[in-house]
Amino acid sequence: MALENADWSGAADVLVYLADDTVVPLAVENLSSISAHELHRAVREVLQLPDMALEAFALWLVSPLLEVQLKPKHQPYKLGRQWPELLLRFTDASDDDIAMDEPSLQFRRNVFFPKRRELQVHDEEVLRLLYEEAKGNVLTARYPCDLEDCEVLGGLVCRVQLGPYQPGQPAACTVREKLDSFLPAHLCKRGHGLFAAFRGRGAKTGPCEQGLLNAYRQVKEMAGGDSERETTLGSHYRAYLLKCHELPFYGCAFFHGEVDKPTQGFLHRGGRKPVTVAISLEGVHVIDNREKHVLLGLRFQELSWDHTSPEEEEPVLWLEFDGDSEGTPVNKLLRIYSKQAELMSVLIEYCIELSQAAEPALPQESASGPQEAPSPSSAPTQRPKLRRQGSVVCSRIQHLSTIDYVEDGSGIKRVKPKRTTSFFSRQLSSSHGSYTVVQPNDNSPEQG
Repeated sequence: MALENADWSGAADVLVYLADDTVVPLAVENLSSISAHELHRAVREVLQLPDMALEAFALWLVSPLLEVQLKPKHQPYKLGRQWPELLLRFTDASDDDIAMDEPSLQFRRNVFFPKRRELQVHDEEVLRLLYEEAKGNVLTARYPCDLEDCEVLGGLVCRVQLGPYQPGQPAACTVREKLDSFLPAHLCKRGHGLFAAFRGRGAKTGPCEQGLLNAYRQVKEMAGGDSERETTLGSHYRAYLLKCHELPFYGCAFFHGEVDKPTQGFLHRGGRKPVTVAISLEGVHVIDNREKHVLLGLRFQELSWDHTSPEEEEPVLWLEFDGDSEGTPVNKLLRIYSKQAELMSVLIEYCIELSQAAEPALPQESASGPQEAPSPSSAPTQRPKLRRQGSVVCSRIQHLSTIDYVEDGSGIKRVKPKRTTSFFSRQLSSSHGSYTVVQPNDNSPEQG
């Protein structure tokens, strides 16, 4: 944890990093015992954030090897001192990497802050911080996005950073020079070498650049002049966040893991591929680190899960969901190898508890008194947007190696591969459309 000017009395300057990499220095007393809640309050006071920021943001300890959202009662300094122990427990890092790793204290979005509450945010600084974090996740491809969506989001970033689109200004040159500030790096890679050297400022605009310019040109402006710059920027921050809300993994926590590859070729070679497991209040997504697309996306109503940590074997997070094998309905098991399996399992369980606690409150809100006519300013109910065929946010189960089976009475009828397994009882069973065990299609009276 970054400290400056610490002295024997326990006074120190603590550095808290924001999503845009700016630093908030805090002079604190009794550093070793100060809680995350107290530091959170100090950050809010320095930034002059409203009370909603207490719910919207949390303090995190973050390094390239591990990310941990702190509870209000946690003591960041003590956790920072225990960081090597946490890395030994929850990562596969080498001793040298552990010795060199140091976490930073970051002020980031709270995983447990619902999107519906985010829609109620009006403070521009809160919107800006949420925007900066979402933008960083898009540009680093932690949030996989289709090219069309990246262009729309990039157009909004152009508007925020470059001002309103002006037809007479050389926007193409500016966009080309800073392309990776507007689009994820894997979408704006250019060729290198002899032919790339001939490409000058007057070169023809590439397809990604042209799509970005078109999106920039189409950004809608609010009524008003330059005197309303802050209000206008706030509207663009909000537009960016609303677009990100369409991503099913928005606001998630990230974990490292590996999954088995499907066997291929004459020798049936498999192996593993590194993945990121993204867990939010809505579900679990397994993301291919290399290809930047979703391998599996499940809402909590669609899965059951468990984690195992047998001695002398790798910890595993098991995800179980409905599927089919050559046209036959089966239960599918995905095995995610990760020393963070326990953390993922605990987070899934807590997110489900939160969703179950929130559900009873919804009918009560609509049942209190007579229904009022909707106000003219209220937005009409819209159908969910259909996802594009081949979208990066759609599941690619064919790229995964799963264990498929159907339940057969008290035992398990294995489909393929032939491995014994057990049905996990941990699931969101009380919600509509919950996960159900697939029964074999036969006329045996024992099947009920």
